[in-house]
Amino acid sequence: MRLVQALQSGVLLGDGANGTGLSHRGFHEHPYDLANILAPELVLSVHEAYFEAGADFVETNTFWANSLRFAGQAVDVQELNIRGAQIARKAAGKERLVLGAMGPGGRALAPISNLTEELLMEALGEQAKALEEGGVDGFLLETYVDLEELKIAVKAVRAVSNLPIIASKAFIEDGEMLSSGFPALCADVLSELGVIAMGANCIVGPQRMLDIVREMSESATIPIMAMPAPGLPQIVKGEVVYDTAPDYFAKACARLADEGAQILGGCCGTEPEHIAKLSRELKSRPSKPATRISVKRESSTAAPMAVTEPSELKQKLGHKFVTAVEMDVPRGLNLDKFLAAVRQVKIAGADVINISDGARARLRMNPAAVSALIQNRVGIEVTMHFACRDRNILAIQADLLGWHALGIRNILCVTGDPTIIGDYPSATSVFDVDSVGLVRILSRYNDGMDLAGYSVGMKCNFTIACAYNPLAVDPETELDRLKRKVDAGATLVYTQPVFDIPVAEQAVELCKKLKIPVLVGILPLRNQRHCEFMHNEVPGVSIPERIRKAIADASSDEEALKIGIAEAQSLARAVRAGHGEGIYLMPPFGSAAIAQAVMEAANS
Repeated sequence: MRLVQALQSGVLLGDGANGTGLSHRGFHEHPYDLANILAPELVLSVHEAYFEAGADFVETNTFWANSLRFAGQAVDVQELNIRGAQIARKAAGKERLVLGAMGPGGRALAPISNLTEELLMEALGEQAKALEEGGVDGFLLETYVDLEELKIAVKAVRAVSNLPIIASKAFIEDGEMLSSGFPALCADVLSELGVIAMGANCIVGPQRMLDIVREMSESATIPIMAMPAPGLPQIVKGEVVYDTAPDYFAKACARLADEGAQILGGCCGTEPEHIAKLSRELKSRPSKPATRISVKRESSTAAPMAVTEPSELKQKLGHKFVTAVEMDVPRGLNLDKFLAAVRQVKIAGADVINISDGARARLRMNPAAVSALIQNRVGIEVTMHFACRDRNILAIQADLLGWHALGIRNILCVTGDPTIIGDYPSATSVFDVDSVGLVRILSRYNDGMDLAGYSVGMKCNFTIACAYNPLAVDPETELDRLKRKVDAGATLVYTQPVFDIPVAEQAVELCKKLKIPVLVGILPLRNQRHCEFMHNEVPGVSIPERIRKAIADASSDEEALKIGIAEAQSLARAVRAGHGEGIYLMPPFGSAAIAQAVMEAANS
């Protein structure tokens, strides 16, 4: 255990960024881990430069090299890791140390994405075995934002290797995070994982890292590592650039040792010159015990987090038969007729208005703007649909906070239609998360935290709605997804449109078993074309033969519409009689008159 012995002799100095060194040597393939196979001589020269600068250890060029990151690519991940370890071992020789660098899986853990603990364990276990085979002295699990993922990573490595592990979390540049004592809380967790050292790396520069180390040192029972970035980056000609002077970096990082850090080094943007300056700075400073500054932490008796008032919709569920009406947002900016129709629907007795989010990938005004206008000008609550297609995980969380501040509290989580069917087929789809992951994000906000575990200042009170299709092509998968949404924190179900009373009754009974309220989807058919289109061209919609025949035999479109409305009215009465919590009405063309006719029957 040479790494453990080295930690007993004083401050241990690590390297800087492999990627920065490779980029400056002309290697621009991404990820930089590919250089282990494509340009091993460049990787070797980077490691050698860090050792010449005074580093006691280097990290293998394998931060990205797990099978999850390279899924679907023709890359031998095992070879990538073995070669990365062998190259670093060649540079280190027998006297100096090599740590196997292992980063996160690249996707959020389930239910935010489809990355399960089992998949992560398998991928990181494979990587750790390959790195050990290549000759590393231990492992550095670094740049983990999610503390839960870091705990799983330690478990995965320990399952396949007895080599020592250092666990490092990445903290954001956020004063509120520091004032809440979050680094100290993380230190409590990391100290219990059986690792030989723990700490922080990346994202923040040495000044903010100083505050993080101070807090972690209060709870640490094992050595602390600190490997900051040199400062804040900027984009120059499409490249991420750091321009922090090595002298400043060295002096600022040396102060980290005064606060208790025993392992030092650099992250993204640091180069051998930064490490060389830091090495000289550490040697020139007299050794002295750490003079730690106490950081005030919130006590366990602090006032409980404030909770937002629940929406009107949430308060109505279980106490009255709820009617939700979806209204189609027109193209462009003129919403006068649309708002007038919404006002008419409100007067007719609707409880909440549903506004879609780019349904069928069509360009419409941002649904949050429309929802805010409805709530402010018409005075009726909105359930806003939220599609995961158009926003990454950062924008999703930011938008949700903004909408909560605007008073939009009812969210229907949908994955979203692919852009290829819409107005801009070449537009990029994001899909960082799906509807299950979005439910989980909202649930975290209702607990007062974002995905990284940082407080948002109060417990939100979103009504978390999800979609369910009783007539899905694959009913087992659809039911499984519904159960996953409920487990993730969904509090309300909206069904796709149904046209048969037994189907509606089955949906109500299913949701009762899952202990979640349901609004049954009802879509009045307006004519034969509409009927045949819905039955034949819309996935997951099935219209009984008797209805299709009755509408086809109608003498006119007016007569067909009467049949469609009558069927919708009958279904609404049946849902109410069957003790469903309400209906989700989708009038064609957002017709307030059709919506009113169905609502009157439901409430009669």
